[in-house]
Amino acid sequence: MIMTPSFVHIALFSAPYGPLTYAVPVQPEGLDWSVGLRVLVPVGHGVRAGVVVGHSSSAPEGMVVKPVLWPLELRPLLKADYLDMARQLELRQADPVGKILGHVIPREFRRADPVFELGPGEILDVTALAAGGEADRRAWGLAWNRGEMRVKFSRPRTDPICRVAKDPPWSLMPAAKRQWRIMELLWERGQISRSELTRALGRDVPTVLRALEARGLVTVRNEGGDDSGPISVEPVVRHVPNQEQASAVSAMLDLFTEDRPRAVLLHGVTGSGKTLVYLETIRFCLEAGRWAMLLAPEIAIALQLQAQARALLGPERVLLFHGSLPQGSRQRIFEKVAVGGEPRCVVGTRSALFLPMPDPGVVVLDEEHDASFKQDERLVYHAKDLAWFRIHRSKGLMVLGSATPDVKTFHSSQNGAIARVELAGRVGPVTLPRVRLVDLTVNVPIRGPLSAPCHQALMATLEAGHQAIIMHNRRGYSPVLVCEDCNEPARCEHCHVSLTFHKARNRAVCHYCGQSVPVPLVCASCGSTSFLPMGTGTEKLEEYLSSHLPPETGVLRLDRDTSRRQGSMEDILEAFARGRSQVLVGTQMLSKGHDFPNVTLVLVIDADLGLSLPDYRATERTFQLLVQVAGRAGRGASPGEVYIQTRNPDHYLWTYVLGNDYEGFYGREIGLRGRMSYPPFVRLGLIRFAYPVRWPKGQDLVEEIGRALRDRALTVGARVLGPAPAPLALLKGRLRQQCMIKAQDWGAIRDLYRLAEGMIGTERRMRIVLDLDPVSML
Repeated sequence: MIMTPSFVHIALFSAPYGPLTYAVPVQPEGLDWSVGLRVLVPVGHGVRAGVVVGHSSSAPEGMVVKPVLWPLELRPLLKADYLDMARQLELRQADPVGKILGHVIPREFRRADPVFELGPGEILDVTALAAGGEADRRAWGLAWNRGEMRVKFSRPRTDPICRVAKDPPWSLMPAAKRQWRIMELLWERGQISRSELTRALGRDVPTVLRALEARGLVTVRNEGGDDSGPISVEPVVRHVPNQEQASAVSAMLDLFTEDRPRAVLLHGVTGSGKTLVYLETIRFCLEAGRWAMLLAPEIAIALQLQAQARALLGPERVLLFHGSLPQGSRQRIFEKVAVGGEPRCVVGTRSALFLPMPDPGVVVLDEEHDASFKQDERLVYHAKDLAWFRIHRSKGLMVLGSATPDVKTFHSSQNGAIARVELAGRVGPVTLPRVRLVDLTVNVPIRGPLSAPCHQALMATLEAGHQAIIMHNRRGYSPVLVCEDCNEPARCEHCHVSLTFHKARNRAVCHYCGQSVPVPLVCASCGSTSFLPMGTGTEKLEEYLSSHLPPETGVLRLDRDTSRRQGSMEDILEAFARGRSQVLVGTQMLSKGHDFPNVTLVLVIDADLGLSLPDYRATERTFQLLVQVAGRAGRGASPGEVYIQTRNPDHYLWTYVLGNDYEGFYGREIGLRGRMSYPPFVRLGLIRFAYPVRWPKGQDLVEEIGRALRDRALTVGARVLGPAPAPLALLKGRLRQQCMIKAQDWGAIRDLYRLAEGMIGTERRMRIVLDLDPVSML
């Protein structure tokens, strides 16, 4: 028998979030008021949607409590463990549960504007529901319990998705500013729903979109799609585990069957076959009647893993989930997972962790070191923390896989906090590539960005009929436009960073806020319109190679600019995988997960780009990036070579990169961190402040908060550094300052954040964000 509480606590999906207390209504009778039930409640003069997060037998003293208006479901879609996950995030980030759920639940499941269908032609909206008398509600309650009263929505379930249909240049008139603005925004974001675009740019968006669609420049479509995802973009070959892989799988299964939560680092060199170990472990998990999840840092890798998972596990047992899926597909998968049924493997990116999976037995994070597993905007979280919470609740196994693990992860495996399984060699008779360092102070490029050794290696590779990957971690044509009269660089007026020149679009673009300015520019310092593009981006590199290599070579480029159109990333990868091009140019997107057996050469154009960043992880990130991209070479029958161009050949990093020596690098890095008191030896947090440039009291308030934080830090055993300007001190029109906090426990850092938050109070001009264990110090 279901016990009906007298009062329920409701977390709202929108401000004020709550939780707020409501009385349980008489109707519908016998409803399961369990935690997780979605409901409609009155708030002020309106109605909001929320979820039950608790019960009580009495109302708060001295308060008049309104009743819940009506449920949105017969039984909770969200289970108690899902709400516990949200509470864990609430504790960690000091954000209310309702706000967290509002960020992660698909829109259809948190809407507050339903209609209720009672029968053919009989519709009840929220206003009529609220006005109903006792007899009406009794009749509705009976209909609800019999399943005759169904929730519908007054607006269509789908919101058309807008995408760019044609790569630049676009034939638009310079004066067509609205068309330019829409094209630029779509190009930067990849895809946007029509309603979101209208909210951002104004009511005339549908009219402008129709004009652009008629010219073939954009597509506006209602999308559904197959929940299993697209087919493979690279040929998939099923493999049988070799002895080392079989041993690794056996070790994984021993951990999986321990009936307690376990975490394991699968540390294997690039090309060692970690994916097959993941999938064999997942196969056992599914056969044991439990769900599994296989996560990648980027969609491109998720597509490859999805294809391999379908080949081994069967297409019907694999679901693909990521943030770029059409809204309708995300909603269907969310509901399909919540309902449960036959266990499946969900392949996706970090957002898949918010699916209400009933019993996760195995959660895998491939390339666990990758910074993309951290989200640091809106809702701040790290996929590893969330995965461990879910596995801890279900007594499952979390697998962290990488050839270059996060230093903290490897440290945990060294001290026994997590297990470690090693894959020491590549699969088959394949050896690691030979890595060479090219000193650019000696081998100065005469023309273009390639030194003589790199050019010679590339020509030899092409003549042998092999393929090459060339990585340069700067997109665009030129990273800087310099005024020829006063030598000042063109800067973004909102962020004070250099604008990047994109030649195909003939625009200067800010890669932080998206500001896009037509070229030629007007110099803000002297008024000149003469600017010189300086430096090389991937667009310029592609142009140079296309004009200097034999025409039959074929040069492809993979970066954010070439992969925005739907299907364009898959087209590029498939063309290269099938040998229709010999050279693939791109950013760090090329370093992860791809397996092209005919690639025997990798060139890195400027390996020093990340070393000078003001971040204690800068050297670690550079090491990981270079080892990973080097691992793309020599995966087939022919041996591989890697050439790395640098202007800093004496840096200690190169010793470990050239020898593919992760443990040597780890030993040096962990020693440095111990001496400098950085993670894993302390807990590290950032409190970030951002306020309008033209608000003179902003700086005073930040300094006042800083003094209070330093005083409080003495009592909680923490150390506060700052406030100081962030390395990106002006971003999107707001000045940014930050306090770095070092402590021995997360509670001390959260205590300091709550102090800062309380001092800001209701001052809306000051934004504050807590970032625990930040992956970017910028």
